[in-house]
Amino acid sequence: MNWEILKIKDLGKIITGKTPCTNNRSFFDGEFQFVTPTDITFDNYYCRKTETTVTEAAKQKHRNQFIPPDSIMVTCIGSTIGKCALSSKECLTNQQINSIVPFDIYNPKYVYYLMIFNIEIIRGIGLSGGVAAPIINKAAFERIKIKLPSKESRDKIATILSAYDDLIDINRRRIRLLEEAARLLFREWFVYFRFPGHEKIKIVDGMPEGWEKGSVKDIAKVKSGYAFDSKDWLDEGNPVIKIGNIIGDGTVNLDDCSYIDQNVASKAKDFVLKKGDLLIAMTGATVGKVGLLSENEKIAYLNQRVGKFIPQFEGAELILYCFFMSDTAQNHITNYAGGAAQANISASQIKSIKIVVAPQDIYNQFIGLIKSTFEQILNLRNQNKKLAQARDLLLPRLMSGKIEV
Repeated sequence: MNWEILKIKDLGKIITGKTPCTNNRSFFDGEFQFVTPTDITFDNYYCRKTETTVTEAAKQKHRNQFIPPDSIMVTCIGSTIGKCALSSKECLTNQQINSIVPFDIYNPKYVYYLMIFNIEIIRGIGLSGGVAAPIINKAAFERIKIKLPSKESRDKIATILSAYDDLIDINRRRIRLLEEAARLLFREWFVYFRFPGHEKIKIVDGMPEGWEKGSVKDIAKVKSGYAFDSKDWLDEGNPVIKIGNIIGDGTVNLDDCSYIDQNVASKAKDFVLKKGDLLIAMTGATVGKVGLLSENEKIAYLNQRVGKFIPQFEGAELILYCFFMSDTAQNHITNYAGGAAQANISASQIKSIKIVVAPQDIYNQFIGLIKSTFEQILNLRNQNKKLAQARDLLLPRLMSGKIEV
């Protein structure tokens, strides 16, 4: 295989993002994604959703910073330098992201995998400056040298690796559709009170007769995790779920855990987790966000500041998942957690969040309808984990030339 050494700027046009003036609200809540480092994970592929969007007015103001679909966005500031994703559509990024708009000769997906393969080089440059906030400016980013093979090899490698990521991406979209269907059904039944037979039920004080104004504790208890000592963390062993593993999209990320050995794990036997457990972050950037634990090869344990819901009846965790994914629940969390230097919420506060309590037969009907939906969701997440493991085994071998194509 023939190789050549190029600089990143040789791969395409480099564009550093820009944040529109936040005092001008006409720039925000529009049709274009506004990508920030928090919208990108270390396993993103296409970035399909952002917390913030911008308008046509922002595009006109920052036309030179907008990037087309299939641009490669790379975070270049902070401890998460090197996270990258492909743009799914025309969008704007903030100034913490440098984007590569590939020249026609370079397959965008290959450039994306090239950035992943060279992440340690990128991070090494950004983290070696000795400054409080690590950063790679545009000039330094453009000068980073990388090695790549012939165009034919590049295109074959991109085809092989993207086959895995395309399937993962399809599964993710299926998961989002399944979750959205469950949330919409929850809203119909427990917010608008359009449940089966609602036409025959009298409304008393704004609620169906037999329903009550209650709180989360009427549906589940909340138990926080074990206070593991940081000196016990290992690079392998049994995974411990921390707040950073609750990533805000309904999943629990098991690929970025701290680990403990069996001696330490034996002290925390009351904090063992199982498939389908519903967890909630009790502090940090994702406070109040929930995640369903998917299947894992090893026994996982619950760390402090992560809460676990203990259902009062079978399937109650699915009802609470739908509830905590709603704006209503997240507004309650914001009210409790706001005002502190670091957002946090206690187990007692979680249990006290107001929720409508329905008769048990209504819950049983709802759970019967959505149980298979959530089983599909967990199975798809497990499929994605296996696909990602296979891709991660292949990527360095293909990109380094250990496996010829």
